[in-house]
Amino acid sequence: MAVNKARIRVAQMARVYLAPVGTVAPADATAAIDPAWAEVGYFTPDSLQWATSPSFQEVKSHQSNYPTRRFQDADAATLQVDLQEWSAANFISVYGGGSVTAIVGTPTQYKFSPPQIGGREQVAACVEIIDGDIHFRKIIPCAEQTEGVSTTYERAKEALLPLRLAVLGSDLGDPWYDLTDDPAFAPAV
Repeated sequence: MAVNKARIRVAQMARVYLAPVGTVAPADATAAIDPAWAEVGYFTPDSLQWATSPSFQEVKSHQSNYPTRRFQDADAATLQVDLQEWSAANFISVYGGGSVTAIVGTPTQYKFSPPQIGGREQVAACVEIIDGDIHFRKIIPCAEQTEGVSTTYERAKEALLPLRLAVLGSDLGDPWYDLTDDPAFAPAV
């Protein structure tokens, strides 16, 4: 493959959407997103990360100092982003569930209660990346917030809400997949 600077991608615009598990995912990289998908809003420009982490086992044999066979026994993937916008929906997403209720007798005071043990909620996620005329969407049909929440309250910096989603397998098809209109992905003829 020859070098081609037109294949270099920069995430000039990114958005993250969350929805209940089972919500219809966008059909392609540019289709309108169903209103059931809620955008999380602003997040820091350097925090959006995607990682896969396959796990392998090795077979060792007496006749070799190197493994004689390696096989994959598990897979994992995570999405993380530091949210700048505080809202009831974002708090519930970051803590993996819970509820927000109005405090009785005060029309403008609210209480957030985190989820109980065993009460974490699963969500679907869609990450949209745009680089000029090229679009990517990462679809995650089922994920769960699996980390604790650590927020720093600094005087001269916004307090961030760390969204950390682990991909879960399900009967919804692929555990995750990408959609794109990038011509570099066209199958070779």
